[in-house]
Amino acid sequence: MSPTLAWGLILGMAVTNTVIRLVPIAAISRLELPDVVHLWLGYIPVTVMAAIVATQVLRPGGQWMLVPDNPYLLASVPTAVVYHFTRSFFGAIVVGILSFLALRYLLG
Repeated sequence: MSPTLAWGLILGMAVTNTVIRLVPIAAISRLELPDVVHLWLGYIPVTVMAAIVATQVLRPGGQWMLVPDNPYLLASVPTAVVYHFTRSFFGAIVVGILSFLALRYLLG
C-alpha cells in the first residue's frame, strides 16, 4: 500500500467518523428535549463504562474467570469501595492498580 493511499484512507475514516458523530449531536442540540430524555441520556456513560469494566473483570483474556482467586475480580472490590466513598476517579484507579498488583503477587 502506498503512503498516499494509506493517508487517504486515514483521512477518509476521520471525516466519516466525524460526520457520523457530529450530525446527530448537531441535530439534537437544537431541540428542546424533555427532562425524562435528559435523565435517560445521563445513564449512557455509566452503562457503557460498566459494560467495559465487567467484561475485563469477569473475562480477562477472553476466558470466563469466575473463581475466588481471580485477581481482577478481587481488585475490583476495593476499587469500587474507594470510589463509592470518595467519588475520586483517580483514587479508585490508584487503589485498583495497587490492589491488582498486590493480589497478582500474592496469588501467584
